[in-house]
Amino acid sequence: MAEVHEVAVPDVGSKEALSVAEIHVKPGDPVWADAALITVESGKAALDVQAPVDGTITEIRVAPGDSVAAGSIVVVMEASLEQRPRIYNSQSPQHGDTPSTPPRFSLFAAFTATQIEHAPPPEEIVCDVLVLGAGPGGYSAAFRAADLGMKTVLVERHPALGGVCLNVGCIPSKALLHLTAAMEEAAGLAEAGIRFAAPDIDLDCLRAHKEKVVSRLTGGLAGMAKARKVRLVSGAGRFRDAHSIEVDLADNTGRQLIRFDKCIIAAGSHPIHLPFLPKDARIVDSTGALELRARPGRMLVIGGGIVGLEMATVYSALGARVDVVEMQDMLMPGPDRDLVSIWEGQNRHRFDNIMLRTRTVAADAREDGVWVRFEGDMAPAEAQRYDMVLQSVGRKPNGMRIAAEKAGIAVSEAGFIAVNSRMATSVPHIFAIGDITGMPMLAHKAVHQAHVAAESAAGLDCHHDDSLIPGVAYTHPEIAWVGLSEDEAKRKGLRVDVARFPWAASGRAIANGADYGLTKLVFDRDSGAILGGAIAGPGAGDMIGEIILAVSQGCDAAAIGKAIHHPHPTLGETVGLAASVAHGTCTDLPPMLVRQR
Repeated sequence: MAEVHEVAVPDVGSKEALSVAEIHVKPGDPVWADAALITVESGKAALDVQAPVDGTITEIRVAPGDSVAAGSIVVVMEASLEQRPRIYNSQSPQHGDTPSTPPRFSLFAAFTATQIEHAPPPEEIVCDVLVLGAGPGGYSAAFRAADLGMKTVLVERHPALGGVCLNVGCIPSKALLHLTAAMEEAAGLAEAGIRFAAPDIDLDCLRAHKEKVVSRLTGGLAGMAKARKVRLVSGAGRFRDAHSIEVDLADNTGRQLIRFDKCIIAAGSHPIHLPFLPKDARIVDSTGALELRARPGRMLVIGGGIVGLEMATVYSALGARVDVVEMQDMLMPGPDRDLVSIWEGQNRHRFDNIMLRTRTVAADAREDGVWVRFEGDMAPAEAQRYDMVLQSVGRKPNGMRIAAEKAGIAVSEAGFIAVNSRMATSVPHIFAIGDITGMPMLAHKAVHQAHVAAESAAGLDCHHDDSLIPGVAYTHPEIAWVGLSEDEAKRKGLRVDVARFPWAASGRAIANGADYGLTKLVFDRDSGAILGGAIAGPGAGDMIGEIILAVSQGCDAAAIGKAIHHPHPTLGETVGLAASVAHGTCTDLPPMLVRQR
Protein backbone atom coordinates (compact mmCIF):
# COMPACT_ATOMS: atom_id res chain seq x y z
CA MET A 1 0.00 0.00 0.00
CA ALA A 2 1.36 3.43 -0.94
CA GLU A 3 2.52 5.70 1.88
CA VAL A 4 0.34 8.81 2.36
CA HIS A 5 2.03 12.18 2.92
CA GLU A 6 0.30 15.28 4.26
CA VAL A 7 2.25 18.26 2.88
CA ALA A 8 2.34 21.31 5.15
CA VAL A 9 3.37 24.93 4.68
CA PRO A 10 6.98 25.23 5.93
CA ASP A 11 8.08 27.74 8.54
CA VAL A 12 9.18 30.74 6.44
CA GLY A 13 10.64 32.77 9.29
CA SER A 14 8.05 35.54 9.01
CA LYS A 15 5.29 36.80 11.29
CA GLU A 16 3.26 38.04 8.31
CA ALA A 17 0.18 36.14 7.18
CA LEU A 18 0.67 33.98 4.10
CA SER A 19 -1.82 33.58 1.28
CA VAL A 20 -2.12 30.94 -1.40
CA ALA A 21 -0.97 32.61 -4.62
CA GLU A 22 -1.06 29.72 -7.07
CA ILE A 23 -1.79 26.00 -7.17
CA HIS A 24 0.38 24.18 -9.72
CA VAL A 25 -1.14 20.68 -9.49
CA LYS A 26 -4.49 18.91 -9.21
CA PRO A 27 -5.62 15.52 -7.91
CA GLY A 28 -4.28 12.73 -10.06
CA ASP A 29 -1.14 14.58 -11.19
CA PRO A 30 2.19 12.69 -10.87
CA VAL A 31 4.97 14.80 -9.32
CA TRP A 32 8.67 14.52 -8.62
CA ALA A 33 10.14 15.04 -5.19
CA ASP A 34 10.97 18.74 -4.65
CA ALA A 35 8.45 19.81 -7.33
CA ALA A 36 6.52 23.00 -6.59
CA LEU A 37 2.95 22.13 -5.58
CA ILE A 38 1.63 25.43 -4.27
CA THR A 39 3.08 28.96 -4.12
CA VAL A 40 2.35 31.12 -1.08
CA GLU A 41 3.04 34.84 -0.81
CA SER A 42 3.93 37.35 1.89
CA GLY A 43 4.81 40.98 1.05
CA LYS A 44 7.48 41.07 -1.66
CA ALA A 45 8.37 37.41 -1.43
CA ALA A 46 6.90 34.11 -2.52
CA LEU A 47 7.91 30.54 -1.85
CA ASP A 48 6.97 27.10 -3.05
CA VAL A 49 5.48 24.30 -0.97
CA GLN A 50 7.29 21.29 -2.42
CA ALA A 51 6.59 17.59 -2.76
CA PRO A 52 8.55 15.58 -0.15
CA VAL A 53 8.69 12.46 -2.36
CA ASP A 54 7.87 11.21 -5.84
CA GLY A 55 4.20 10.34 -6.03
CA THR A 56 0.66 11.27 -7.03
CA ILE A 57 -1.53 14.11 -5.77
CA THR A 58 -4.70 12.84 -4.08
CA GLU A 59 -6.19 15.97 -2.47
CA ILE A 60 -5.83 19.77 -2.54
CA ARG A 61 -7.06 21.33 0.70
CA VAL A 62 -6.75 25.02 -0.15
CA ALA A 63 -7.91 27.42 -2.82
CA PRO A 64 -6.20 30.48 -4.34
CA GLY A 65 -6.44 33.42 -1.96
CA ASP A 66 -6.80 31.32 1.20
CA SER A 67 -4.82 32.44 4.25
CA VAL A 68 -2.45 29.80 5.62
CA ALA A 69 0.15 29.52 8.36
CA ALA A 70 3.25 27.43 8.98
CA GLY A 71 2.13 23.86 9.57
CA SER A 72 -1.14 24.13 7.63
CA ILE A 73 -1.82 20.95 5.61
CA VAL A 74 -2.36 22.05 2.01
CA VAL A 75 -1.85 18.92 -0.10
CA VAL A 76 -2.21 15.17 0.41
CA MET A 77 -0.26 12.78 -1.83
CA GLU A 78 0.65 9.14 -2.12
CA ALA A 79 4.30 8.17 -2.51
CA SER A 80 5.43 6.14 -5.50
CA LEU A 81 6.64 2.66 -4.63
CA GLU A 82 9.89 3.34 -6.47
CA GLN A 83 11.70 6.58 -5.75
CA ARG A 84 14.09 8.07 -8.29
CA PRO A 85 17.51 9.41 -7.21
CA ARG A 86 17.23 12.84 -5.55
CA ILE A 87 18.98 15.85 -7.06
CA TYR A 88 18.43 19.54 -6.53
CA ASN A 89 16.11 21.60 -8.73
CA SER A 90 14.13 18.62 -9.95
CA GLN A 91 11.07 19.61 -11.93
CA SER A 92 7.46 18.53 -11.67
CA PRO A 93 6.32 16.42 -14.62
CA GLN A 94 3.76 18.06 -16.84
CA HIS A 95 0.17 16.84 -16.63
CA GLY A 96 -0.11 13.54 -18.43
CA ASP A 97 3.56 12.60 -17.99
CA THR A 98 4.46 9.47 -16.09
CA PRO A 99 6.98 9.38 -13.24
CA SER A 100 9.39 7.57 -15.57
CA THR A 101 9.79 10.79 -17.59
CA PRO A 102 13.29 12.11 -16.89
CA PRO A 103 13.46 15.57 -15.26
CA ARG A 104 14.52 18.51 -17.39
CA PHE A 105 18.24 19.24 -17.34
CA SER A 106 19.35 21.50 -14.51
CA LEU A 107 22.85 22.93 -14.66
CA PHE A 108 23.06 23.21 -10.89
CA ALA A 109 21.67 19.73 -10.36
CA ALA A 110 24.17 18.23 -12.75
CA PHE A 111 26.99 20.20 -11.19
CA THR A 112 26.03 19.10 -7.69
CA ALA A 113 25.44 15.48 -8.51
CA THR A 114 28.68 14.74 -10.36
CA GLN A 115 32.33 14.86 -9.45
CA ILE A 116 34.28 17.12 -11.79
CA GLU A 117 38.04 16.84 -12.17
CA HIS A 118 39.90 20.07 -11.60
CA ALA A 119 43.45 21.27 -11.66
CA PRO A 120 45.34 20.96 -8.36
CA PRO A 121 43.81 23.47 -5.92
CA PRO A 122 45.74 26.51 -4.75
CA GLU A 123 47.14 26.58 -1.25
CA GLU A 124 44.36 26.59 1.34
CA ILE A 125 43.26 29.84 2.98
CA VAL A 126 42.74 30.14 6.72
CA CYS A 127 40.68 32.98 8.20
CA ASP A 128 38.80 34.10 11.29
CA VAL A 129 35.56 34.83 9.45
CA LEU A 130 34.36 33.61 6.08
CA VAL A 131 31.38 35.37 4.51
CA LEU A 132 29.58 33.38 1.82
CA GLY A 133 27.90 35.81 -0.56
CA ALA A 134 28.67 39.46 -1.31
CA GLY A 135 25.27 41.12 -1.56
CA PRO A 136 24.41 44.08 0.69
CA GLY A 137 24.31 41.79 3.71
CA GLY A 138 27.44 39.85 2.78
CA TYR A 139 29.77 42.74 2.09
CA SER A 140 28.44 44.64 5.12
CA ALA A 141 29.16 41.61 7.32
CA ALA A 142 32.65 41.24 5.87
CA PHE A 143 33.50 44.92 6.28
CA ARG A 144 32.18 45.02 9.86
CA ALA A 145 34.10 41.86 10.76
CA ALA A 146 37.29 43.36 9.33
CA ASP A 147 36.69 46.61 11.23
CA LEU A 148 36.48 44.52 14.41
CA GLY A 149 39.95 43.13 13.75
CA MET A 150 39.09 39.72 12.31
CA LYS A 151 40.89 38.25 9.30
CA THR A 152 38.06 38.08 6.78
CA VAL A 153 37.47 36.31 3.46
CA LEU A 154 34.50 37.18 1.23
CA VAL A 155 33.32 34.62 -1.36
CA GLU A 156 31.07 35.68 -4.25
CA ARG A 157 29.95 33.58 -7.21
CA HIS A 158 29.16 36.54 -9.49
CA PRO A 159 31.80 38.71 -11.20
CA ALA A 160 30.94 41.88 -9.24
CA LEU A 161 30.23 42.55 -5.58
CA GLY A 162 26.82 43.81 -4.52
CA GLY A 163 24.60 40.82 -5.19
CA VAL A 164 21.12 41.11 -6.67
CA CYS A 165 20.44 44.51 -5.10
CA LEU A 166 23.31 46.45 -6.62
CA ASN A 167 23.64 44.58 -9.89
CA VAL A 168 20.19 43.43 -11.01
CA GLY A 169 17.73 44.70 -8.40
CA CYS A 170 17.34 47.70 -6.12
CA ILE A 171 19.87 50.07 -7.65
CA PRO A 172 19.35 49.65 -11.43
CA SER A 173 15.58 49.63 -11.00
CA LYS A 174 15.70 52.86 -8.97
CA ALA A 175 17.92 54.47 -11.59
CA LEU A 176 15.27 53.70 -14.22
CA LEU A 177 12.37 54.70 -11.98
CA HIS A 178 14.04 58.07 -11.36
CA LEU A 179 14.44 58.76 -15.07
CA THR A 180 10.92 57.69 -15.96
CA ALA A 181 9.48 59.76 -13.10
CA ALA A 182 11.31 62.80 -14.49
CA MET A 183 9.82 62.11 -17.94
CA GLU A 184 6.30 61.92 -16.57
CA GLU A 185 6.73 64.96 -14.34
CA ALA A 186 7.97 66.99 -17.30
CA ALA A 187 4.93 65.94 -19.31
CA GLY A 188 2.68 66.99 -16.44
CA LEU A 189 4.04 70.53 -16.46
CA ALA A 190 2.02 71.31 -19.58
CA GLU A 191 -0.95 72.14 -17.36
CA ALA A 192 1.15 74.85 -15.72
CA GLY A 193 2.17 76.35 -19.06
CA ILE A 194 5.55 74.67 -19.50
CA ARG A 195 5.58 72.40 -22.52
CA PHE A 196 8.28 70.10 -23.82
CA ALA A 197 8.49 68.11 -27.01
CA ALA A 198 7.81 64.38 -26.73
CA PRO A 199 10.91 62.62 -25.34
CA ASP A 200 13.32 60.98 -27.75
CA ILE A 201 14.19 57.73 -25.94
CA ASP A 202 17.52 56.09 -26.76
CA LEU A 203 17.50 52.66 -25.14
CA ASP A 204 21.25 52.22 -25.59
CA CYS A 205 21.96 55.46 -23.70
CA LEU A 206 19.38 54.62 -21.06
CA ARG A 207 20.96 51.23 -20.54
CA ALA A 208 24.44 52.76 -20.39
CA HIS A 209 23.29 55.22 -17.72
CA LYS A 210 21.88 52.40 -15.61
CA GLU A 211 25.08 50.39 -15.96
CA LYS A 212 27.21 53.41 -15.05
CA VAL A 213 25.27 53.83 -11.82
CA VAL A 214 25.77 50.15 -11.03
CA SER A 215 29.48 50.08 -11.86
CA ARG A 216 30.16 53.16 -9.76
CA LEU A 217 28.75 51.44 -6.70
CA THR A 218 30.21 47.98 -7.31
CA GLY A 219 33.62 49.50 -8.05
CA GLY A 220 33.46 51.41 -4.80
CA LEU A 221 32.82 48.19 -2.92
CA ALA A 222 35.94 46.58 -4.32
CA GLY A 223 37.93 49.59 -3.16
CA MET A 224 36.48 49.41 0.35
CA ALA A 225 37.26 45.69 0.55
CA LYS A 226 40.85 46.37 -0.41
CA ALA A 227 41.14 49.19 2.12
CA ARG A 228 39.93 46.85 4.88
CA LYS A 229 42.18 43.99 3.74
CA VAL A 230 39.18 41.76 3.08
CA ARG A 231 40.30 38.96 0.79
CA LEU A 232 37.96 38.35 -2.16
CA VAL A 233 37.53 34.90 -3.68
CA SER A 234 35.44 34.61 -6.85
CA GLY A 235 33.48 31.40 -7.27
CA ALA A 236 30.66 29.22 -5.95
CA GLY A 237 31.24 28.05 -2.40
CA ARG A 238 29.78 24.99 -0.67
CA PHE A 239 30.43 23.62 2.77
CA ARG A 240 32.81 20.71 3.15
CA ASP A 241 32.32 20.47 6.92
CA ALA A 242 31.54 22.77 9.85
CA HIS A 243 34.86 24.61 9.58
CA SER A 244 35.64 24.71 5.86
CA ILE A 245 34.18 25.32 2.43
CA GLU A 246 35.34 24.56 -1.07
CA VAL A 247 35.02 27.18 -3.79
CA ASP A 248 34.79 26.23 -7.46
CA LEU A 249 36.81 29.12 -8.76
CA ALA A 250 35.21 31.35 -11.39
CA ASP A 251 38.30 31.23 -13.60
CA ASN A 252 38.04 27.43 -13.82
CA THR A 253 41.49 26.93 -12.28
CA GLY A 254 40.26 24.46 -9.69
CA ARG A 255 38.86 24.44 -6.20
CA GLN A 256 39.95 26.65 -3.34
CA LEU A 257 39.77 25.25 0.19
CA ILE A 258 39.04 27.85 2.87
CA ARG A 259 39.16 27.03 6.58
CA PHE A 260 37.40 29.33 9.03
CA ASP A 261 36.74 29.80 12.71
CA LYS A 262 33.40 31.56 12.14
CA CYS A 263 31.19 31.76 9.06
CA ILE A 264 28.41 34.11 7.99
CA ILE A 265 26.07 32.75 5.29
CA ALA A 266 24.71 35.47 2.99
CA ALA A 267 23.86 33.30 0.00
CA GLY A 268 20.69 35.15 -0.99
CA SER A 269 17.88 33.92 -3.23
CA HIS A 270 16.91 33.45 -6.87
CA PRO A 271 13.79 34.26 -8.92
CA ILE A 272 11.01 31.70 -9.12
CA HIS A 273 10.27 30.68 -12.70
CA LEU A 274 6.86 29.30 -13.63
CA PRO A 275 7.42 25.81 -15.06
CA PHE A 276 4.80 26.05 -17.82
CA LEU A 277 6.26 29.16 -19.47
CA PRO A 278 8.34 28.39 -22.56
CA LYS A 279 11.94 29.50 -22.84
CA ASP A 280 11.85 32.62 -24.99
CA ALA A 281 13.77 35.93 -24.95
CA ARG A 282 10.46 37.81 -24.64
CA ILE A 283 9.61 36.01 -21.37
CA VAL A 284 11.76 37.52 -18.63
CA ASP A 285 12.17 37.76 -14.89
CA SER A 286 13.07 41.00 -13.11
CA THR A 287 16.73 40.62 -14.12
CA GLY A 288 15.81 40.29 -17.78
CA ALA A 289 13.40 43.22 -17.59
CA LEU A 290 16.22 45.45 -16.33
CA GLU A 291 18.27 44.68 -19.44
CA LEU A 292 15.98 46.97 -21.51
CA ARG A 293 16.26 44.89 -24.66
CA ALA A 294 13.25 46.54 -26.31
CA ARG A 295 10.26 48.83 -25.84
CA PRO A 296 7.28 46.49 -25.98
CA GLY A 297 3.93 47.65 -27.26
CA ARG A 298 2.00 45.30 -24.96
CA MET A 299 3.41 43.86 -21.76
CA LEU A 300 2.05 41.31 -19.28
CA VAL A 301 3.16 41.30 -15.65
CA ILE A 302 2.47 37.99 -13.90
CA GLY A 303 2.17 38.79 -10.21
CA GLY A 304 0.75 41.95 -8.66
CA GLY A 305 3.49 42.46 -6.08
CA ILE A 306 5.81 45.40 -5.65
CA VAL A 307 8.69 44.30 -7.90
CA GLY A 308 6.40 43.61 -10.85
CA LEU A 309 4.55 46.89 -10.44
CA GLU A 310 7.80 48.84 -10.26
CA MET A 311 8.87 47.37 -13.59
CA ALA A 312 5.39 48.00 -14.98
CA THR A 313 5.90 51.67 -14.05
CA VAL A 314 9.19 51.82 -15.97
CA TYR A 315 7.90 50.16 -19.13
CA SER A 316 4.65 52.12 -19.06
CA ALA A 317 6.63 55.36 -19.02
CA LEU A 318 8.59 54.04 -22.01
CA GLY A 319 5.35 53.58 -23.93
CA ALA A 320 4.09 50.07 -23.14
CA ARG A 321 0.46 49.24 -22.46
CA VAL A 322 0.44 46.91 -19.47
CA ASP A 323 -1.76 44.07 -18.25
CA VAL A 324 -1.36 42.61 -14.74
CA VAL A 325 -2.60 39.20 -13.61
CA GLU A 326 -2.80 38.41 -9.90
CA MET A 327 -4.17 35.34 -8.11
CA GLN A 328 -5.36 37.29 -5.08
CA ASP A 329 -8.19 39.82 -4.91
CA MET A 330 -5.86 42.81 -4.60
CA LEU A 331 -2.58 44.23 -5.87
CA MET A 332 0.29 44.86 -3.45
CA PRO A 333 -0.98 42.72 -0.56
CA GLY A 334 1.55 44.08 1.97
CA PRO A 335 0.92 47.84 2.41
CA ASP A 336 -2.00 49.61 4.11
CA ARG A 337 -5.05 49.48 1.84
CA ASP A 338 -5.68 53.24 2.08
CA LEU A 339 -2.29 53.80 0.48
CA VAL A 340 -2.78 51.17 -2.19
CA SER A 341 -6.06 52.87 -3.13
CA ILE A 342 -4.13 56.11 -3.71
CA TRP A 343 -1.60 54.27 -5.86
CA GLU A 344 -4.40 52.69 -7.89
CA GLY A 345 -6.00 56.06 -8.50
CA GLN A 346 -2.73 57.53 -9.76
CA ASN A 347 -1.80 54.54 -11.92
CA ARG A 348 -5.02 53.40 -13.56
CA HIS A 349 -3.91 55.03 -16.83
CA ARG A 350 -0.98 52.60 -17.15
CA PHE A 351 -3.06 49.46 -17.42
CA ASP A 352 -5.42 48.08 -20.00
CA ASN A 353 -6.41 45.17 -17.78
CA ILE A 354 -5.90 44.35 -14.10
CA MET A 355 -6.98 40.73 -13.77
CA LEU A 356 -7.54 39.85 -10.11
CA ARG A 357 -8.48 36.38 -8.84
CA THR A 358 -7.04 35.14 -12.12
CA ARG A 359 -4.08 32.96 -12.99
CA THR A 360 -1.94 32.31 -16.02
CA VAL A 361 -2.38 28.74 -17.26
CA ALA A 362 -0.45 28.52 -20.54
CA ALA A 363 1.75 30.47 -22.92
CA ASP A 364 2.75 29.92 -26.53
CA ALA A 365 5.74 31.79 -27.98
CA ARG A 366 5.01 32.56 -31.62
CA GLU A 367 6.66 34.75 -34.20
CA ASP A 368 4.14 37.57 -33.72
CA GLY A 369 4.29 37.52 -29.90
CA VAL A 370 3.70 35.47 -26.78
CA TRP A 371 0.11 34.25 -26.60
CA VAL A 372 -1.10 33.73 -23.03
CA ARG A 373 -4.21 32.02 -21.69
CA PHE A 374 -5.82 32.77 -18.33
CA GLU A 375 -8.36 31.24 -15.97
CA GLY A 376 -10.30 32.96 -13.21
CA ASP A 377 -12.85 35.62 -12.38
CA MET A 378 -11.46 38.26 -14.74
CA ALA A 379 -9.87 36.05 -17.38
CA PRO A 380 -10.51 36.96 -21.02
CA ALA A 381 -12.12 34.20 -23.06
CA GLU A 382 -9.40 34.15 -25.70
CA ALA A 383 -5.61 33.99 -25.49
CA GLN A 384 -3.95 37.42 -25.40
CA ARG A 385 -0.88 38.48 -27.37
CA TYR A 386 2.05 40.27 -25.68
CA ASP A 387 5.42 41.58 -26.84
CA MET A 388 6.93 40.96 -23.39
CA VAL A 389 5.93 38.81 -20.41
CA LEU A 390 7.44 39.55 -17.00
CA GLN A 391 7.14 36.75 -14.47
CA SER A 392 7.37 38.35 -11.04
CA VAL A 393 6.08 35.73 -8.63
CA GLY A 394 8.70 35.98 -5.90
CA ARG A 395 12.07 34.54 -4.99
CA LYS A 396 13.34 31.32 -3.43
CA PRO A 397 16.20 31.19 -0.88
CA ASN A 398 19.46 29.47 -1.81
CA GLY A 399 19.65 27.33 1.32
CA MET A 400 19.72 24.11 -0.72
CA ARG A 401 22.57 25.27 -2.94
CA ILE A 402 25.45 25.50 -0.45
CA ALA A 403 25.70 21.94 0.94
CA ALA A 404 24.74 23.27 4.37
CA GLU A 405 23.96 19.76 5.59
CA LYS A 406 27.68 18.94 5.50
CA ALA A 407 28.19 21.57 8.19
CA GLY A 408 25.27 20.27 10.23
CA ILE A 409 23.15 23.37 9.52
CA ALA A 410 19.38 22.89 9.65
CA VAL A 411 17.69 24.01 6.40
CA SER A 412 13.91 24.03 5.98
CA GLU A 413 12.12 22.36 3.08
CA ALA A 414 11.65 25.81 1.55
CA GLY A 415 15.41 26.51 1.68
CA PHE A 416 15.43 28.88 4.65
CA ILE A 417 17.95 28.71 7.48
CA ALA A 418 16.58 29.38 10.97
CA VAL A 419 18.51 31.80 13.17
CA ASN A 420 18.19 33.28 16.63
CA SER A 421 18.35 36.98 17.49
CA ARG A 422 22.17 36.86 17.31
CA MET A 423 21.82 35.48 13.77
CA ALA A 424 23.36 32.14 14.85
CA THR A 425 22.18 28.99 13.07
CA SER A 426 21.77 25.52 14.59
CA VAL A 427 25.59 25.43 14.50
CA PRO A 428 26.60 28.17 17.00
CA HIS A 429 29.73 29.42 15.19
CA ILE A 430 27.92 29.69 11.83
CA PHE A 431 25.60 32.64 11.30
CA ALA A 432 23.12 33.45 8.51
CA ILE A 433 21.65 36.72 7.25
CA GLY A 434 19.44 38.17 4.53
CA ASP A 435 16.99 36.43 2.21
CA ILE A 436 18.07 32.98 3.35
CA THR A 437 16.79 33.63 6.89
CA GLY A 438 13.18 34.33 5.92
CA MET A 439 10.88 37.06 4.76
CA PRO A 440 10.77 39.91 4.11
CA MET A 441 13.56 39.64 1.54
CA LEU A 442 14.89 43.18 1.77
CA ALA A 443 18.41 44.58 1.49
CA HIS A 444 18.09 46.87 4.52
CA LYS A 445 17.04 43.92 6.67
CA ALA A 446 20.11 42.01 5.48
CA VAL A 447 22.46 44.90 6.31
CA HIS A 448 21.14 45.24 9.85
CA GLN A 449 21.43 41.49 10.33
CA ALA A 450 24.96 41.63 8.89
CA HIS A 451 26.19 43.99 11.57
CA VAL A 452 24.60 41.85 14.28
CA ALA A 453 26.16 38.67 12.85
CA ALA A 454 29.65 40.18 12.55
CA GLU A 455 29.52 41.59 16.07
CA SER A 456 28.18 38.29 17.42
CA ALA A 457 31.04 36.49 15.69
CA ALA A 458 33.41 38.87 17.48
CA GLY A 459 31.87 37.96 20.83
CA LEU A 460 29.82 41.12 21.33
CA ASP A 461 26.33 40.97 22.85
CA CYS A 462 23.97 42.25 20.15
CA HIS A 463 20.60 41.24 18.75
CA HIS A 464 18.35 41.77 15.72
CA ASP A 465 14.69 42.77 16.03
CA ASP A 466 12.67 42.10 12.89
CA SER A 467 9.48 43.76 14.12
CA LEU A 468 10.38 47.19 12.71
CA ILE A 469 11.54 46.44 9.18
CA PRO A 470 10.07 49.11 6.88
CA GLY A 471 8.72 48.42 3.42
CA VAL A 472 8.82 50.72 0.42
CA ALA A 473 7.26 50.45 -3.03
CA TYR A 474 9.27 52.75 -5.33
CA THR A 475 6.39 53.21 -7.73
CA HIS A 476 4.92 56.53 -8.83
CA PRO A 477 3.87 57.58 -6.23
CA GLU A 478 5.96 55.86 -3.61
CA ILE A 479 4.38 53.95 -0.73
CA ALA A 480 6.20 53.36 2.56
CA TRP A 481 5.08 51.70 5.78
CA VAL A 482 6.38 50.35 9.08
CA GLY A 483 4.97 48.62 12.15
CA LEU A 484 1.32 47.64 12.39
CA SER A 485 -1.22 48.78 9.86
CA GLU A 486 -4.76 49.64 10.94
CA ASP A 487 -6.09 46.27 9.76
CA GLU A 488 -3.24 44.30 11.39
CA ALA A 489 -3.73 46.06 14.73
CA LYS A 490 -7.45 45.33 14.68
CA ARG A 491 -6.85 41.68 13.78
CA LYS A 492 -4.66 41.46 16.88
CA GLY A 493 -7.55 42.73 18.96
CA LEU A 494 -5.93 46.07 19.79
CA ARG A 495 -7.99 49.20 20.36
CA VAL A 496 -6.50 51.85 18.12
CA ASP A 497 -6.82 55.48 17.14
CA VAL A 498 -6.08 56.18 13.49
CA ALA A 499 -4.92 59.61 12.35
CA ARG A 500 -4.89 60.62 8.68
CA PHE A 501 -3.45 63.80 7.26
CA PRO A 502 -4.47 64.24 3.60
CA TRP A 503 -1.87 66.04 1.53
CA ALA A 504 -4.65 68.12 0.00
CA ALA A 505 -4.14 70.26 3.13
CA SER A 506 -0.33 70.47 2.66
CA GLY A 507 0.94 73.63 1.01
CA ARG A 508 4.09 71.91 -0.24
CA ALA A 509 2.16 68.98 -1.68
CA ILE A 510 -0.23 71.31 -3.52
CA ALA A 511 2.69 73.32 -4.88
CA ASN A 512 4.39 70.12 -6.03
CA GLY A 513 1.28 68.64 -7.65
CA ALA A 514 1.09 65.86 -5.05
CA ASP A 515 -2.12 66.76 -3.25
CA TYR A 516 -3.36 63.17 -3.65
CA GLY A 517 -0.91 61.95 -0.98
CA LEU A 518 -1.64 60.74 2.54
CA THR A 519 0.19 60.28 5.84
CA LYS A 520 -1.43 57.84 8.24
CA LEU A 521 -0.48 56.93 11.83
CA VAL A 522 -1.85 54.20 14.09
CA PHE A 523 -1.80 54.66 17.90
CA ASP A 524 -2.64 52.31 20.76
CA ARG A 525 -5.74 53.82 22.35
CA ASP A 526 -4.86 52.56 25.83
CA SER A 527 -1.16 53.49 26.06
CA GLY A 528 -1.12 56.28 23.47
CA ALA A 529 2.05 54.82 21.88
CA ILE A 530 2.42 54.80 18.12
CA LEU A 531 2.15 51.30 16.64
CA GLY A 532 2.86 52.01 13.00
CA GLY A 533 2.50 54.40 10.12
CA ALA A 534 2.33 54.68 6.36
CA ILE A 535 2.89 57.33 3.71
CA ALA A 536 1.80 57.57 0.07
CA GLY A 537 3.36 60.27 -2.10
CA PRO A 538 6.67 61.47 -3.57
CA GLY A 539 9.58 60.78 -1.23
CA ALA A 540 7.58 58.46 1.04
CA GLY A 541 10.55 56.14 1.45
CA ASP A 542 12.73 59.02 2.60
CA MET A 543 10.15 60.21 5.14
CA ILE A 544 9.34 56.87 6.78
CA GLY A 545 12.48 57.04 8.93
CA GLU A 546 10.89 59.44 11.41
CA ILE A 547 8.00 57.04 11.95
CA ILE A 548 10.40 54.12 12.41
CA LEU A 549 12.22 56.04 15.14
CA ALA A 550 8.94 57.06 16.78
CA VAL A 551 7.66 53.47 16.89
CA SER A 552 10.97 52.13 18.19
CA GLN A 553 10.91 54.67 21.03
CA GLY A 554 7.23 54.22 21.83
CA CYS A 555 6.45 57.89 21.19
CA ASP A 556 2.92 59.21 21.63
CA ALA A 557 1.11 61.74 19.45
CA ALA A 558 2.21 64.71 21.54
CA ALA A 559 5.88 63.78 21.27
CA ILE A 560 5.66 63.55 17.47
CA GLY A 561 3.30 66.44 16.80
CA LYS A 562 4.31 68.99 19.42
CA ALA A 563 7.80 68.24 20.70
CA ILE A 564 9.36 67.92 17.23
CA HIS A 565 9.53 71.11 15.18
CA HIS A 566 8.97 70.17 11.53
CA PRO A 567 10.11 72.74 8.95
CA HIS A 568 7.46 74.38 6.79
CA PRO A 569 6.59 73.99 3.98
CA THR A 570 7.76 70.39 3.59
CA LEU A 571 6.19 67.06 2.86
CA GLY A 572 7.88 65.73 5.99
CA GLU A 573 5.77 67.97 8.21
CA THR A 574 2.75 65.84 7.33
CA VAL A 575 4.05 63.29 9.87
CA GLY A 576 3.80 65.87 12.64
CA LEU A 577 0.45 67.10 11.34
CA ALA A 578 -0.95 63.55 11.35
CA ALA A 579 0.20 63.20 14.95
CA SER A 580 -1.50 66.47 15.84
CA VAL A 581 -4.71 65.09 14.33
CA ALA A 582 -4.51 62.21 16.82
CA HIS A 583 -3.61 64.59 19.67
CA GLY A 584 -6.49 66.92 18.86
CA THR A 585 -4.34 69.99 18.22
CA CYS A 586 -4.28 70.12 14.40
CA THR A 587 -5.37 73.51 13.03
CA ASP A 588 -4.72 72.63 9.36
CA LEU A 589 -7.89 70.57 8.96
CA PRO A 590 -11.58 71.20 9.63
CA PRO A 591 -12.47 70.24 13.23
CA MET A 592 -14.56 67.26 12.18
CA LEU A 593 -11.42 65.59 10.80
CA VAL A 594 -9.40 66.00 14.00
CA ARG A 595 -9.22 63.32 16.70
CA GLN A 596 -10.63 60.60 14.49
CA ARG A 597 -11.67 57.41 16.21
